[in-house]
Amino acid sequence: MKQELDLLFIHAWTLTMQGSGVGFVQDGALGITGNRITAVGESDELLEKYTAKRVIDASGKVLMPGLIDAHIHTGDTLIRGVSQDIHNWMQHGIWPYSQVLRSDLSATLKGSMLNIIEGIKAGTTTFCDFDSPMTSIVQNHIKAGTRARVAEMVNEMPKVKNTAVGELYRFDPDEGREKMRLTRELFSKYNGAENGRITCMLGPQGADMCSLDMLKDIQAMAEEYNTSIHMHVAQGDREIGQMVQRYGKRTIPFLEENGFLNERLIAVHLTEATDEETRFLARSGAGMVLCSGSIGIIDGIVPPAAAFLQESSRLALGSDQAPGNNCNNMFNEMKFTAILNKCKAKDPTVFPADKVLRMATIESARAIGLGDEIGSLEPGKKADVILIDMSHPALSPVILSPIRNIVPNLVYSAKGSEVEMSVIDGKIIMENYRLCTVDEKEAVREAQAAASAMEPLVKEHFKGMEDTPLMQKMKRGEL
Repeated sequence: MKQELDLLFIHAWTLTMQGSGVGFVQDGALGITGNRITAVGESDELLEKYTAKRVIDASGKVLMPGLIDAHIHTGDTLIRGVSQDIHNWMQHGIWPYSQVLRSDLSATLKGSMLNIIEGIKAGTTTFCDFDSPMTSIVQNHIKAGTRARVAEMVNEMPKVKNTAVGELYRFDPDEGREKMRLTRELFSKYNGAENGRITCMLGPQGADMCSLDMLKDIQAMAEEYNTSIHMHVAQGDREIGQMVQRYGKRTIPFLEENGFLNERLIAVHLTEATDEETRFLARSGAGMVLCSGSIGIIDGIVPPAAAFLQESSRLALGSDQAPGNNCNNMFNEMKFTAILNKCKAKDPTVFPADKVLRMATIESARAIGLGDEIGSLEPGKKADVILIDMSHPALSPVILSPIRNIVPNLVYSAKGSEVEMSVIDGKIIMENYRLCTVDEKEAVREAQAAASAMEPLVKEHFKGMEDTPLMQKMKRGEL
């Protein structure tokens, strides 16, 4: 007697991500029971052994693990595109907007939902959301049905941020204590929620934005909860300048001295890390998240990911935030990562398409501590899969022999809009390009209304900033 599955995909070009390559199966099938993968293999083989409540003929489509966005700030979405093409991106662009946005929780949440929808529609199934207040933002992930590895962004920065460029930050311990309270609440309420779909990490914003005492408290808390520390590391010359002023050390030597360089650490960006520092961090067992689009736009820098890969494969990809990257689309990140690193190395063979696709799936899963649960199509793993229609013009034609073009075209040609279906934790979250869990059009309308309501308040914060680059661009009619 055949075993009955809940879902059975058949006749798909399947990328399992098993082994060291992409694990291609030409006439592939995948069976799902509950929230886990039951079987993966050839279509004929699975059809002989299984029946299903629903069989999906995936002919002409690619079936693969859902993409993992290993670093994203969904709460910043309403200020998409307000701080591009300038130096001092944070002080001269983001801060006036973010201070208004973060004073309105409703607006933050509406932007967050918009960002989550954007990601799902482009194939993201797991979001490492690093934001505040995460106790509220996480509700969007629960509603949308995404897998989320969340962290409350902890710092001791005062609410009103008026530090001049190059000036040492002033800390507000009360702000830090409140963020730590929210972190405790997040773990208490949501770690392991939704049948394990929601998990929590510790989230110091950066070593430059927390006192050493607070960093030590976070370190102890990570041990208590046996979880990861998700942190911006060597995030630009701004951070390095702060660390040298305050401690007389660059970020990575400081973290080593204080016991942070180990497998718990997920180090984001490494924008200003030297190759030697990056290799040292990789040898410690720490993971790295590379946000190529964001760092390319904000700093014009290609982070030292190639140096990291010399010592470790725990390299993940993230999209960062809408005001820095403008889009949160992991196909975009894969293409940026491959091309920018080829240009940096002056070598077309580095960061090949298969390696970059692994960075958005199985290697990301390992880097964020979920390698045993997601990232590849294997029996027993969580059923997070996407179906991509290869008949779209940008992905056509499909060539299988003598050279197969599916993987290069996914990395270099796909826009994300070709993702037809998304299954997360065994549930269909998007089908026929339409979300099943939230009203996309209503979310867009609500986000637009919230953004429009911010405009007069932001103008007040820009008083006295008439000489900043963005204001000058406005005067010259360049925006």
